[in-house]
Amino acid sequence: MGSPMSALRSLAKALAEGPFVRHLLKIIRVLMAFLAPRRIAQALAPRPVVRAVVELSLVSLAFLLYFLVRGSVVNDAQEAIEHGTRIINLERDFGFAWEHQMQMLILGKQFFIQLFNFIYFWFDFPLIIVVGLWLYFHRRRQYTFTRDAMLISGGIALIIYHVFPVAPPRYLPDFVDTMKQYSNLNYQAESVRFFVNPYAAVPSLHVGWSVILAIGVITATRFKPVWLLIGLLPVAQFFAVVLTANHYIFDAMVGVAVALLGLAAAYFMQRWGYTALGHLVGLDAPPASPPMKGAMA
Repeated sequence: MGSPMSALRSLAKALAEGPFVRHLLKIIRVLMAFLAPRRIAQALAPRPVVRAVVELSLVSLAFLLYFLVRGSVVNDAQEAIEHGTRIINLERDFGFAWEHQMQMLILGKQFFIQLFNFIYFWFDFPLIIVVGLWLYFHRRRQYTFTRDAMLISGGIALIIYHVFPVAPPRYLPDFVDTMKQYSNLNYQAESVRFFVNPYAAVPSLHVGWSVILAIGVITATRFKPVWLLIGLLPVAQFFAVVLTANHYIFDAMVGVAVALLGLAAAYFMQRWGYTALGHLVGLDAPPASPPMKGAMA
């Protein structure tokens, strides 16, 4: 009998010469037509309307799957609360366990409660949809970069939610769930409960995705007032997630770290990844320059 290595080589050769790899490459080729940067996609999907419908459908499906998986990964409540307590203790050891004091500053002040409830709810996914549509139709390269960064960071977050469930501060004593108590805007409502994991505090993608969104918009325009407004978004979301007792300060820090990983991976895909994939499946893909360069007014 041959060695295990020779058997593995024979198996690899059989797979490579068989129909499996050919079919796989065909599937990748079709996906590249819809997910690759604009110049690659145009070669395979010349009809703009069809391209837009398929692209937006695939991205919608990707985010739907993200929320479905996120909502299905609901771990033991006691373990999640213990992890939340450990985070508070960790922050206390490093001197930044300020969540309770910060929330006390707005309790009893209806204007600020409603303001940060509004920011937490409407400046997250609803804003992502609006900005995503604008980028898609007007700044395609920045759209691809932003889309990839969000999807990759979302994938990283799903892993963390699964291995380290954390109950948000609103489940701990002395904190108030302002979304539930003072507002009709509530991610925990029965109508969306299937999509929500109440123990997915770490990382805070409210903060992480706001960073990605801000960078995507800044690289898409030279209009300085827009830079200022969108640059304030991560700051506003940081205060919103903490003041509504939906996240710890630690969660926001991890959210930014996960977003930076997503941005780095998206930059790699723009700079080298899509070109390499194009060559792999037989597409004559032009080099994709990073979106940070050549932002349009």
